[in-house]
Amino acid sequence: MNWKNKDMKKILTIAACSLMMASCGLYNKYERPEVNTQGLVRDIVSDGDTLAVNTDQNFGNLPWREVFTDPQLQALIEQALQNNVDLRNAALNVKMMETALTCAKLAFLPSVAFAPQGTISQVQMDGASVNRIYSMPIAATWNVDLFGNLLSQKRSAQMKLLATRDYQVAVQTQIICGVANLYYTLMMLDEQLAIVTDMEALTKDTWDMMKLQMDLGRARSTSVQTAEANYYSVQAKKAELKRQIREVENSMSLLLNEAGHQIARGKFYDQSLPSQFAAGVGMQLLTNRADVHAAEMALAQCFYDTETARSRFYPNISITGSASFTNSLGSAIVNPGKWILSAVGSLTQPIFQHGQIVAGLKVAKAQQEQALNTFQNTILKAGNEVSNALLAYNTCDEKSKLDAKQVKIYEQNVEDTKLLYTSKGSTYLEVIQAQNGLLNARISKVTDDFNKMQAVVNLYQALGGGAQ
Repeated sequence: MNWKNKDMKKILTIAACSLMMASCGLYNKYERPEVNTQGLVRDIVSDGDTLAVNTDQNFGNLPWREVFTDPQLQALIEQALQNNVDLRNAALNVKMMETALTCAKLAFLPSVAFAPQGTISQVQMDGASVNRIYSMPIAATWNVDLFGNLLSQKRSAQMKLLATRDYQVAVQTQIICGVANLYYTLMMLDEQLAIVTDMEALTKDTWDMMKLQMDLGRARSTSVQTAEANYYSVQAKKAELKRQIREVENSMSLLLNEAGHQIARGKFYDQSLPSQFAAGVGMQLLTNRADVHAAEMALAQCFYDTETARSRFYPNISITGSASFTNSLGSAIVNPGKWILSAVGSLTQPIFQHGQIVAGLKVAKAQQEQALNTFQNTILKAGNEVSNALLAYNTCDEKSKLDAKQVKIYEQNVEDTKLLYTSKGSTYLEVIQAQNGLLNARISKVTDDFNKMQAVVNLYQALGGGAQ
């Protein structure tokens, strides 16, 4: 048999072994398992129904600049995306995983080493002689991946890279929505501060009016004391709102990776946010939500880790070849410059390793099962967050309309009680109660309008928005 026939026989043997191993399942690719995605989002009206899936429209697919149109807010978001430490670290994690994947791919290539050596020795006999021996060997080792060990490790590294990129997207979404929520919080507090400031002036007028009535002998000192106390109560609320504004500005500055400072912002009721969601909310959570996709990539990584653990039961085949240029071929030869070529193939079959391989496979299977449970739970959490955001928006919208009616009634009530008080048709308590009712109704309306804005932001985040 000539060398060509021998080489062909080796190639056919290797190919046959590869096909046999592939049929054993060592080269399987990850496939998404069955997960429960039915009825993820509850209907906002009926307790027993769920929203139908609409994959044509999805609020989460909108670029964040189309959702948050305030120019000052957009500038703050862009600044946060550039400077935020968490997002920078997430980008560095992606770079590290890319390097790890490159290493996993290079494992398929032979490892090459060059280790030149030189020796000078002198022998003292009848005549001094100096022997100079040198060797310049180059060795290459190649692990034959017949059993999918290297392939599964490479695929596991790919899944880990994808999961790391998903984490980066999730951090970006959190930053965008976090800045938006803080921005709207600041404007809400500004609006409440303006209301309290107006009420401060109103309670001061009431206090002055009652002092005048007492001077005229038409009111008691108790009414003046109650009005004065009510005035101080409003001032205390004003001081508390100023403190909250400072704290929220400090939180915003931290997101921008800056020391605490004043944040430029617009007016609360000048904001324009989307208001139609219920009829067209898409449920593409498996593709839009970075955390859901990351959970699936973690499951895929565990799948390939299990394949790696299973491949360790099979032999490890390696081929080593070396070439060396040396003069160490005989003591009588001076620098002949000869080549030495060699090739060695080895096969290592694990037989007994203290149960480590079996234990490793059991651990890998358990971790894969854990990852599947986490993936399913992440999907359910995503649907829950969408449901809560939709419910919050519709509830706050309804409450805001009721608050507007209360404000209108209390405004009229304040005017009427003041007129009646001056004509002795009502008591000072009715005047103060009307003012407190008006203050609470105005504050409540602003709070509900803010919660409605926040629900829009939370819904956008729950649907995986902010990736663009």
